[in-house]
Amino acid sequence: MSGVQKYFAFIVVGFSVIALLYPPLFSWLSPYIPYLLGIVMLAMGLTIKLRDFTIVFKRPLPMLIGGVGQFLIMPLIAFGIAILFQLPPELAAGLILVGACPGGTSSNVMVYLARGDVALSVAMTTVSTVIAPIMTPLMILLLANQWMPIDAGSMLLSIVQVIIVPVSLGILINYFFPKVASVGRTALPNISIFAIVLIVSAIVAVNQENLITVGLLLFVAVILHNGLGLFVGYIIAKWCGLNEEQRRTIAFEVGIQNSGLGGTLATLHFSPLAALPSAIFSVWQIISGPILVSFWNRGKKGRGPLSSKKRIV
Repeated sequence: MSGVQKYFAFIVVGFSVIALLYPPLFSWLSPYIPYLLGIVMLAMGLTIKLRDFTIVFKRPLPMLIGGVGQFLIMPLIAFGIAILFQLPPELAAGLILVGACPGGTSSNVMVYLARGDVALSVAMTTVSTVIAPIMTPLMILLLANQWMPIDAGSMLLSIVQVIIVPVSLGILINYFFPKVASVGRTALPNISIFAIVLIVSAIVAVNQENLITVGLLLFVAVILHNGLGLFVGYIIAKWCGLNEEQRRTIAFEVGIQNSGLGGTLATLHFSPLAALPSAIFSVWQIISGPILVSFWNRGKKGRGPLSSKKRIV
């Protein structure tokens, strides 16, 4: 793991503070958020091989549990929190949006460090990303239309453009030009982290005043959302008789979201304010994830540096 990856949490928090104090440094990046996310998704595509999809048939139960948690439980948790906290319409829609997003690529790293099932994690992240054009707009339409007008067709098209196209391009490069993909896998993880940092910083910058007025309430809502996702994912996997490695894997796959996609979709289809839950989620999940890893690994010797053979973004 590179120094940039190791200190990702500190980097994104530091840049977010700078963006909050000096918004003009990052606010101009707002129109470029979809392109920055495209870089992240291209990097993810370079880590995917066609055999990753075979796990769907080899381990259908964990895949099904993870999918239900990702696209049903997380949006419903967000819906309940939005009502409980009486969030303003844009924040309510934004929280549900990030809850309806596919799994985030950082979950693969967390699963590895927590001694989970990395192959299952990669497959779940991949499959949830592939089906996101259908499931994300559908859940937003069902749960958030009472707060904001939803154009599910337009949102589907946006997800295809910023997720499916770059991921597919990465997969094709990996298949037809493996040497080029190998070089890309070396450089793009750090570039992806930088892109995520810029996405979060841009959203924070354009929402400086909103953060001051609703920041504490929204932070509590996001922390609760993420925490319940991690907990419920683990508990459901346990109830279904999965082993400990699979439980930890599903916990991270359910609780960690592609918040970059949430921020992008909110910016494109709702408003900058609606993107704020995704930005805070981005920051918090890279803090809560390592905390959970440390809890699970307490008293045990760590796995050490990530192997270069692990296909993790």
